[in-house]
Amino acid sequence: MTRTIYYLLLIGSTTTWQSCSSDKKEVGGSTPTEKTVSVTSVEEQIVTGYQEYPAYVVPLQETELLAEVSGYITNIAVSDGAFVTKGQKLYEIDRTRYGAEVEQAKANVAIAESEYARVQKDLERYENLAKNDAIARQTLDYAATDLQNQKAQVQAAKAALETANTNLTRSTIYAPFTGNLGISQVRNGALVNAGNTLLNVISTTSPIAVEFQVNEIDIERIIELQRKGGEGTITVRMPDGTIYPESGQIAVIDRAVDRTTGTLRVRASFANKDNRLRAGMNLTMRLANTSREKQLVIPLKAVLEQLGASNVYTVSDSSTAVFNTIQLGTKFNDKVVVRTGLKAGDRVVVDGASGISEGDKLSIEEK
Repeated sequence: MTRTIYYLLLIGSTTTWQSCSSDKKEVGGSTPTEKTVSVTSVEEQIVTGYQEYPAYVVPLQETELLAEVSGYITNIAVSDGAFVTKGQKLYEIDRTRYGAEVEQAKANVAIAESEYARVQKDLERYENLAKNDAIARQTLDYAATDLQNQKAQVQAAKAALETANTNLTRSTIYAPFTGNLGISQVRNGALVNAGNTLLNVISTTSPIAVEFQVNEIDIERIIELQRKGGEGTITVRMPDGTIYPESGQIAVIDRAVDRTTGTLRVRASFANKDNRLRAGMNLTMRLANTSREKQLVIPLKAVLEQLGASNVYTVSDSSTAVFNTIQLGTKFNDKVVVRTGLKAGDRVVVDGASGISEGDKLSIEEK
């Protein structure tokens, strides 16, 4: 009886050991989980699309209006934000004071000229007396010196009059060119200081400029657009997403590439009769581009943006994920041109790319 129980225990232990051993083998021999993704092949197409750049609006002319003389604002001739024409009166600064200084300067000129005439007659008399040795030579010399000094006094008085006239003129501020004013920085009765107090800012509104930065590899294309005029190929997207109805032209290309960023500043001009484009506004510059040769094209949603770089995952021959850094070109509809980093026929992960890593085993669904 005891021997029988021993054999049964032995058989049970052996069976249990074999079962555990079998389970361990199954666990140790399992393969990594495959991640399901959808892919598409890189295509070659003739592309018509838009290259887009961050842009901002700048006036072609803009000037700060500063007080050129000190005093109190006595008149503001225009309203805030008004459209003004060149030479239109904008502000007046204490003209009574500067008018009085002009009158005083005129009186000083008259006195100096009168004194000059008196000294000149004295010199003429002394010269006649000197011919007959009726006066000392020294007296004649003093008279000649007095005449030169008085001549200098006349010149100084005239200079003071010119300064007074200039200050009187500058006490009225006129529009230096046709454009729009901003909101006035001063009000009637405010004390302003010459050269320091900002009164307002005036800028032109139509045409108006839109500036943007392009990569140095795009310079030749920008030059070509400038040469051809770019009619219909240069547009901007407004902050609300709508397309501005007027097309623009490349007006200025900066003289040099920024060595730090490898970019070049470009300025386009746009008609702006309705004043929809405002200085400082952030826009998106859109340059239409039809390729001369076939370009590599992938779906835009396949692109992963990380730390300013554009990346995609492709599928290797062994169905594993391969991480690729690419350079993008023109975007159009839901696709984008790839300039570098891929070749025709490469299989690119479109859906599921955010959940995979380099080397992951993939289960492929063709799109």
